[in-house]
Amino acid sequence: MKFSERLYEKLQPIWRKNHAHPFVREMGEGSLDRKKFRFFMIQDYLYLIDYAKLFAIGAVKANDVETMAKFAGLLDSTLNEEMALHRQYAAKFGITEQELETAKPSPTTLAYTHYMLHVGQNGTLAELVAALLPCMWSYWEIGKELSGIPGALDHELYGEWVKMYSSEEFGNLAQWCIDLFDDLTDGKREEELAELEDIFLNTTRFEYMFWDMSYNEAMWPIDE
Repeated sequence: MKFSERLYEKLQPIWRKNHAHPFVREMGEGSLDRKKFRFFMIQDYLYLIDYAKLFAIGAVKANDVETMAKFAGLLDSTLNEEMALHRQYAAKFGITEQELETAKPSPTTLAYTHYMLHVGQNGTLAELVAALLPCMWSYWEIGKELSGIPGALDHELYGEWVKMYSSEEFGNLAQWCIDLFDDLTDGKREEELAELEDIFLNTTRFEYMFWDMSYNEAMWPIDE
């Protein structure tokens, strides 16, 4: 069994909690409060800036030109496609470019991105992929799942999000990362695999926290 398959099977109870979160469920149903999605889009924009840096680090740590080029492609896709989606949404929700550029990250956004960057900068390429993979993989799965809900793809506010993350193009990027992860973990000792599992689990947990933060529009409690 490939390591990604082993993790996927083992972590299903936690994985499914992300899919079942009220934010995700209500987005698919079209009943999500637009204020919550607006909050999410601003924080996700900040998140993607740091997420893109992981692909740049991946290009540096890659040992072959093909992998370097693929990470460069992921960097380009994130900066120019995913973030373009956010800028399109910004207009729909009255979010100006100035608001995006001057927005402050929430505690959850800070913790999540700083954890991934710490792993990426200080760990191996396998550890970097373990950190970034849950976001990409779960978004692909959630996108596909939501696309099966009648009307979700055509929803005025959330349809574009569902279309992007359920798309074949995004799925191909996610599958490449999964395959790379399996290549990088093939033959590793159980002690090493356990460390990679911890990283993968941590960012899977952070994914849930990000949905939860967005649903509750949670910034610093001390500032409230």
